[in-house]
Amino acid sequence: MMSLQAQLDAFKADFEAGKPPYQVPPEVIAVMHRATAELVASGAAQRALKAGDRAPAFTLPDADGTLVSSAQLLERGPLVVSFYRGVWCPYCNMELQALQAALPDYRAAGANLVALSPQTAANSRKSARQNGVEFPILSDLRNEVAAAFGLRFELPEYLVDLYKQLKNDLPGFNADPSWTLPMPARYVIAPSGEIVYAEVNPDYTRRPEPSDLLPALRSIATRTPSPL
Repeated sequence: MMSLQAQLDAFKADFEAGKPPYQVPPEVIAVMHRATAELVASGAAQRALKAGDRAPAFTLPDADGTLVSSAQLLERGPLVVSFYRGVWCPYCNMELQALQAALPDYRAAGANLVALSPQTAANSRKSARQNGVEFPILSDLRNEVAAAFGLRFELPEYLVDLYKQLKNDLPGFNADPSWTLPMPARYVIAPSGEIVYAEVNPDYTRRPEPSDLLPALRSIATRTPSPL
């Protein structure tokens, strides 16, 4: 089975080569590369929360409007949290599908999984439907939880202009005029609230393999004291 990153690389190669149905001018690709390179160079990813930090608690609505509490999930065991950009991002959709495939392994390790994006509940429902997702997709409106994790960034004006040209209406997707996004990231949080695994990707075309989290999840199980 092809790895998640191999799938992402194959899509990127076709997209940037302009293969049908992706007929994107080279100047558009150049703008996207510039924005990614600047975000990488900014060092923002290094300032995000990392392993050993305490995870901020959050309560957010799922696609049906039901509030989901990280504290309540952590009472049941470890929690995997994935931050993604939205239903409009093909890289994110491939990641959701890969996480869904890994869900039985996470559950076998006693963990729950949630995904967070700044999009509205309607778009979260679309994400779940299109990608066959069975775990909660939560609406982090205005990227407030992403900001608490150090992941929120503001798109540069030239990228905003490009998105507008491409009809990529983030204010519409997110019901938020701010033109902010989270850097894609994945965390494993122990029941104590400690982050035991963190991967932050300022380059949105790069994502860790879902299986990369399993050693961290299993390490939590070995650290949990047995009842007397």
